Amino acid sequence: MTFRPLRPPFRPTALLLGLLFLLATAAHAAPPAPKQTVVLVHGATAGAWEWKRTGQFLTDDGHAVYRATLTGLGEREHLNSAAIDLQTHIDDVVNLILFEDLHDVVLTGHSYGGMVVTGVMDRIPERIRHVVFLDAAVPQDGQSIWDLFGSRGPLPADRFRDGFMQVPWVKPGDKPPYSVKQSIKCFEQPVSYRNPAALALPVTYVAFVPKDQKIEERARTDKSWQNADARGWTMRTFPGGHVAQQEDPRGVATLIEASVNDRNRAVGAAAASAKAAGTAAE
Repeated sequence: MTFRPLRPPFRPTALLLGLLFLLATAAHAAPPAPKQTVVLVHGATAGAWEWKRTGQFLTDDGHAVYRATLTGLGEREHLNSAAIDLQTHIDDVVNLILFEDLHDVVLTGHSYGGMVVTGVMDRIPERIRHVVFLDAAVPQDGQSIWDLFGSRGPLPADRFRDGFMQVPWVKPGDKPPYSVKQSIKCFEQPVSYRNPAALALPVTYVAFVPKDQKIEERARTDKSWQNADARGWTMRTFPGGHVAQQEDPRGVATLIEASVNDRNRAVGAAAASAKAAGTAAE
């Protein structure tokens, strides 16, 4: 008589529960963040080099990144001229977007770059999805950056001469990348910001706030902060100095990604109507 070893009865319960768990997890998993087209615009005397590491983090996250270098600055220093003005730099970024045929652009501007992206918004709002002002100038229509910061008057000879704002901390023989002198006309020329489609774009304003500065003090004294807030833009802060993108490039990249879904608040008459409606409902 042949004896066969007894096999344990098949119990599919554990296997089925595991499969059901995996299916449920997949069904409820958050979809991957959409990939964006990001255009980074640097500040005065700088260049695209200043945004290399932040741009690389954005690229690593799957976004298409374009780091603009404004005429006469950065690796385009050989084109430097006292005739360059704000409009030249606005044209630089507008043409980058048009010639690369970019749409739904997440447009960012840092410092003086806020003047540039304001002009770009006014020119081609139909190409832009969201704008992020990173510790940047926020001018009113018809203002220059000197109007915004109240810098009219005699210019210090050690910083402004021969039609340029000088960069005294860069010495002969320094190796690139480095900051370069910039035409004074960039700071004198007013910007246009009146296109209704530009005024309706969703915008995030980010103040880079050092550890030794109080946010309340910054809000009280910063005209760019006040202009942004008055427009109903999303207001954010980020810990760091004026070049926080070099101090914490990963953090700034993540900040840009998080800002894309920000939406403007209602302001003016619309805000008053909404407040009144809310009061009546109560």
